[in-house]
Amino acid sequence: MSGVGRRAHPVQLAAPRLGDWAGGDTGPAWVQERASQQPGPELLLTALVHGNEYSGALALDAFLRSGLLPRRGRITAVFCNMAAFRLFDPGRPDASRYVDEDFNRVWSVQCLDGPDRSIELQRAREIRPLVDRASHLLDLHSMHEPCEPLLVTGTLPRNIAFAQSLGTASQVIVDEGHADGVRMRDYGPFADPAGERVALLLEAGQHWAHASLEAARNVLMRFLVAAQAMDRGDVPSGWLLPEALPPAPVLVTDRVVARSTDFTFVQDFHGGETITRAGTLIAHDAGEPVYTPYDNCVLVMPSVRQLRPGVTTVRLGRRVA
Repeated sequence: MSGVGRRAHPVQLAAPRLGDWAGGDTGPAWVQERASQQPGPELLLTALVHGNEYSGALALDAFLRSGLLPRRGRITAVFCNMAAFRLFDPGRPDASRYVDEDFNRVWSVQCLDGPDRSIELQRAREIRPLVDRASHLLDLHSMHEPCEPLLVTGTLPRNIAFAQSLGTASQVIVDEGHADGVRMRDYGPFADPAGERVALLLEAGQHWAHASLEAARNVLMRFLVAAQAMDRGDVPSGWLLPEALPPAPVLVTDRVVARSTDFTFVQDFHGGETITRAGTLIAHDAGEPVYTPYDNCVLVMPSVRQLRPGVTTVRLGRRVA
């Protein structure tokens, strides 16, 4: 196989059993709502945007089973791409990311209102009203390779500040999204510079690692408290990791896009590495060298797990004040 870091990772977490939430208690299937009598935020918690990323679904399932209710506002939990999740096979755990297309690339108005049809587009259109009404979105994901948790914010200062305020060690990643489609966290009002809506995407760690579930539960609860839907004293014992001062955010400036399937990192990067000198060799692509473009370049989510021409293999960024 081409590429350092393409080894198989153990499936430490058993897939969640989500049958209790199949009917949906309002509107579309696989949607659950928990509401307060007091006014407050409209919180949207989403998991299984990718069918093989289920640490967030385990955290959502645990939250729903806990019986916790918001003190203010409404919490809506959505298990997004159940069609892909049903295909999960621990013997081929990377194969069930989606059915027809990436669910997290269809969130432009043009796609949602356009003529195209796919399993993922159909589901996105079903839950779109829930996304439209949300004042706060937490989209729970995980990563192909082992890495410390990341909070992806987009570029708006309000999202960066909210993420930094959560008291987690998660690295905040400031980026402009993907060239091949719009993520849910970048959809419509979430991307309005004049608006007030907050949207974060958590990359909790490697897909099937115990630590990813711990990170997902920690961020989920801190998100609910920071949005004032719940109080700190409402959080079940053991759900919060120790308070931490987050590192300075990383602003993504460049992407390394594979030109071939013969792409190899020069070492087993895990993400978060700071390469001190510009012009340092980090990879080869069909025999051509790939160098860092500037000093103190941070590597973000390096992976050749889904390697093919046109796929991003690593993002490059700078730390910012």
